[in-house]
Amino acid sequence: MKLLRFGAPGAEKPGLLADDGTIRDLSGHLTDFSGAALAPDALASLSAIDLSGLPVVDAGTRLGPCVAGTGKFICIGLNFSDHAAESGMAVPPEPVIFMKATSAIVGPNDNVIIPRGSEKTDWEVELGVVIGKTAKYVSEAEALDYVAGYCVSHDVSERAFQTERAGQWTKGKSCDTFGPIGPWLVTKDEVADPQNLNMWLKVNGETMQNGTSATMVYGIAFLVSYLSQFMSLHPGDVISTGTPPGVGMGMKPPRYLKAGDVVELGIEGLGTQKQSFVADR
Repeated sequence: MKLLRFGAPGAEKPGLLADDGTIRDLSGHLTDFSGAALAPDALASLSAIDLSGLPVVDAGTRLGPCVAGTGKFICIGLNFSDHAAESGMAVPPEPVIFMKATSAIVGPNDNVIIPRGSEKTDWEVELGVVIGKTAKYVSEAEALDYVAGYCVSHDVSERAFQTERAGQWTKGKSCDTFGPIGPWLVTKDEVADPQNLNMWLKVNGETMQNGTSATMVYGIAFLVSYLSQFMSLHPGDVISTGTPPGVGMGMKPPRYLKAGDVVELGIEGLGTQKQSFVADR
C-alpha cells in the first residue's frame, strides 16, 4: 500500500493512493497514521478495505508528511561509500548517528525555508525507514519485522551550521522545514529489496544525485538492530539512512541552494518530492 496524509498543515487526514492514481480518504477507518495504526495487524486490516467505497480526494490537495506522531527523526551520516569518498572522509567503523528535530518535518512538496544567516544550504536525497512497532534489543535477522515501510526523505542541511561552528551536526540539520518526508509511506510488502533502489535529485532541472541504495555501508536491517541496542524505536519514528554522492558540498567548487531554486527528488517505487526554496523573513 501507498499510505499518505492530505490536507492543511496540522489538520491532515489519512489516505491511500489507489491503483487508478486517485487518493482515497481513510479517515472513516482511522484517525491518523501514527502509533498503533502502523502495527502489522493494523496495516493488514487496511489492506482488506474495499477502496471503491471510499471518498475520492480532490486532485491537487496538499500532501502532508506521510507519517504522524514521529517521536524521533534519526539520521545516519556517511552511510554511502561513494558519498564518503566525495566528502574526503573515511567510511566510519560504526554508523554515525545524529538527530534531526521533528519540528523540521514538512510535506513532500511544501516550501523549504532557507534560514537567516545561511550561506550553505545543501540537498540530500535519502531513503527513510518508518518504524511500525516498538523495537528494543532486536537482532538483525528480525529487524525488518519492526519496519512499517519506506519513504523518500530529504535531509536538507546547512553546512556552515553543521560543520564550521562548534558543537554537533544537529543544528545544521534541524532548521524549520529541513525534513520533507513522503509523498507516501510505502508498506514493506511493496518493496522487494530496499537495498537496491535507484535514488535521484535535481536542482532547477539539472541532475545532481543519481545513485542507489546498494552502496549503503550499513543496511537497513543492521541499522534498525544497531539503533535498538541504544534506544527503543517507537511506531512513527523515522530513520533517514544516508545519501549517495552528488551533494553541493562535494562539488568543486561547492554549490549551494538559494531562494528561487527548485529541487526535485525521488526513489524508485517510493514517489517523488518537489520543493521551492524561499528566504526566511
